[in-house]
Amino acid sequence: MTFNDENPFAHRSTLAYELPPFAEIKIEHYLPAFYAGCADHLAEIDAIIAQPTVTFENTIVAMERAGALLGRMLIVFYNKSSSDTSDELDAIEAEIAPKLAAHQDAINLNPQLFARIEALYAEKDLLLLDAESAWLLERYRRDFIHAGAHLDADQRETLKGYNERLSILQTQFDQNQHNDVNDLAIVVDSLEELDGLSESQIAPLKAAAESRGLLGKWVIPMVNFTGHPLLASLTNRALRERIMKNAMSKGGRGNENDVTAIVKEFVHIRALRAKLMGFKSHAEYVISEQTAGTPENVHTMLRRIAPAAVRNARLEAVDIQAAIDDEHGDFEVASWDWDLYTERVRLAKYNVDTEKFKPYFELERVLKDGIFFAATKLFGITFSERNDLVAYHKDARVFEVHNEDGTELALFVFDAYARESKRGGAWMNNLVDQSHLLGQKPVVVNNLNIPKPPTGEPTLLTFDETNTLFHEFGHALHGMLSDVNFPRFSGTSTPRDFVEFPSQVNEMWMLWPEVVSNYARHYQTGEPLPQEWIDNLKATDTFNQGHATTSYLAAAILDLAWHELEADDTVANVFDFEEQAIEAYGLNFAPVPTRYRTTYFSHIFAGGYSAGYYGYIWSEVLDAETVEWFKTNGGLTRANGDHFRKQLLSRGGCEDAMQLFRNFRGQDASIEPLLNRRGLN
Repeated sequence: MTFNDENPFAHRSTLAYELPPFAEIKIEHYLPAFYAGCADHLAEIDAIIAQPTVTFENTIVAMERAGALLGRMLIVFYNKSSSDTSDELDAIEAEIAPKLAAHQDAINLNPQLFARIEALYAEKDLLLLDAESAWLLERYRRDFIHAGAHLDADQRETLKGYNERLSILQTQFDQNQHNDVNDLAIVVDSLEELDGLSESQIAPLKAAAESRGLLGKWVIPMVNFTGHPLLASLTNRALRERIMKNAMSKGGRGNENDVTAIVKEFVHIRALRAKLMGFKSHAEYVISEQTAGTPENVHTMLRRIAPAAVRNARLEAVDIQAAIDDEHGDFEVASWDWDLYTERVRLAKYNVDTEKFKPYFELERVLKDGIFFAATKLFGITFSERNDLVAYHKDARVFEVHNEDGTELALFVFDAYARESKRGGAWMNNLVDQSHLLGQKPVVVNNLNIPKPPTGEPTLLTFDETNTLFHEFGHALHGMLSDVNFPRFSGTSTPRDFVEFPSQVNEMWMLWPEVVSNYARHYQTGEPLPQEWIDNLKATDTFNQGHATTSYLAAAILDLAWHELEADDTVANVFDFEEQAIEAYGLNFAPVPTRYRTTYFSHIFAGGYSAGYYGYIWSEVLDAETVEWFKTNGGLTRANGDHFRKQLLSRGGCEDAMQLFRNFRGQDASIEPLLNRRGLN
């Protein structure tokens, strides 16, 4: 396991925008680069501490420059392991996870390094720093304290043990959940069982079966949330029930992929760590550094929303039951019936059938004539595909992005299709963080999980998949438009309960008249999406929002319940705890299950959203207010885009997040636009 100059991570990439040299990177390159990167990083930290004087430049700026080799390796590795994993990559991840936690602790808990930060902070008013540098010093001090740098020696050693164990548990949860998702895929033996699905929906199921060597069959892969997109179309009730029950059993079946023991240990160690840090719970510890401030502030907002959400969901269930009865269905509505009959109620009430939208949502047009078109109108940026640049998988495409004046802005990597080697869901991440200090422009990735059609067939998106693409591209814009000095503040480096805000705003352009008329055309005839359908759809803005809000809130409350446990609390049974937590909030309504059950809640056990899943609706308060601002000020204009870019998107995390919002909006946000949007007022 030798590291030398031949390793692709040894130097900054010479490719455009420092795109990692994926064509050269092999499995055997990761571990040597990791261990060499850790050693180099610690040597750089030692050199900082050895400086006889303490200055902002030789301490804070030097830390921003440090760890380049390790950073290059990690950003590529974790992108690859989430987008295109393998047994070899899983093994590497299991090896490096605890070592990376220990490495980070060696820096964050270094008393000599923290003493230098404290010395600078004590004299911050005398340093004559510019605003971004002053905020960087503030953030470094807060980051180190939040990491435990202020603890005594014995406490720091205890904390290191907690962090190491948590890193192991996170990797185990992620890999078990991924394996169980693949294991629970449903094999269908006859085409008749798939009644209700269109040819474009069936084709990926056949392709998925063939990829597993199951000729003459069809495979329905599981997704990472509760339910499945196909439930809105399948008429076979027994198959719908099977899909829903498989979806809700992920990670909790008592097999080798079961994560219930992992979860109980996870939340217990998080609670112990919070107590060590001087907090009552992990939720209190996490939210203290978010815009919400305290769990109580989160509960205040959620309790304002929850009763109306459940009330609306129950009213929606009455309409659905009536539709079932009209068809002489001899059953009460269950969770696996909701999506199918919701579409039938929508059709009867509003003459809207979202399944008919699919031929108008062809992926290439949505991307280029919708997503890119709206971004050009707003920000003047343009996109051109770079077929000469190789990404990490053959399905991942690379686009170069330019400003209106022709200057280089970013690379955008688009990876649309689902595969067994990719984790579920949709997300954005960076391969290169924008930073003037390091002379780097951003390289940003969007990952989705759209079923891949057979070769030669068009990729037709559902309404929800199209909306997800607009959402994730909002994150990409946040990364690509970043214009900060320090990598610590690049792009989406904001509080967790703020980061979803720009991406939610970008969803508004999906049905904006100028945008939808440009991309939503029938893939065969070229005819535009009928305006009548769009008008009818807009009339359904609050339709099914009871279900959507109740399902989401149940997950948000479940997250908080797990992470408001204190160090002395114990949980006997994961599923009993889950049921009690949701019931205590009045969100228990069987036809509307939580969007994520504990055993597949990767956001909080394999991602960065622990005690933070509430952030989606917390951010939506800002989003709804911003959408109103755009509508009031003329919508899709360069002036509006430039203002949003200058005051917020380009600023990343270089200022207090809520101050960034005030800079953009000119006032604090009100919850009323959100309540109106969701029909909860």
